[in-house]
Amino acid sequence: MTPRDRAERCAAAMTAAADAVRWLGIDLVEVDEGRAVMRMQVAPHHANGHRICHGGITFALADTAFAYACNSRNVSTVAQHNLISFVAPAQVGDILTATAAEVSLTGKSGIYDVRVTDQNGKLIAEMRGMSRAVSGRWIEE
Repeated sequence: MTPRDRAERCAAAMTAAADAVRWLGIDLVEVDEGRAVMRMQVAPHHANGHRICHGGITFALADTAFAYACNSRNVSTVAQHNLISFVAPAQVGDILTATAAEVSLTGKSGIYDVRVTDQNGKLIAEMRGMSRAVSGRWIEE
């Protein structure tokens, strides 16, 4: 099995188990070892009182890409902590893309950078996620 095949099979298992991801309208675009791209359209129910995309929704998209990237090796992995910086507001109707890339993986700890952009490539947010491997696997190998 190639690393990409493994990542895709893990992603399928994660998606099947992730009710929140489906409920939020987040779709997997691409996954590979240590990398994931997720996309969603900002709907009216994602808006805050300012009528822009709620920061928690932007975070959820970034966190989801982070999760798929750090679970791509078939080692159950969770977030240890994250830091997000909101750069620009996303509007209702915008299509947001979160791209997560592994920066470092040492033992059970990983570091991932996630960029969230809109349909025009405008930077909306940047997140750094720190992961921790736990017991378990997504698929049988």
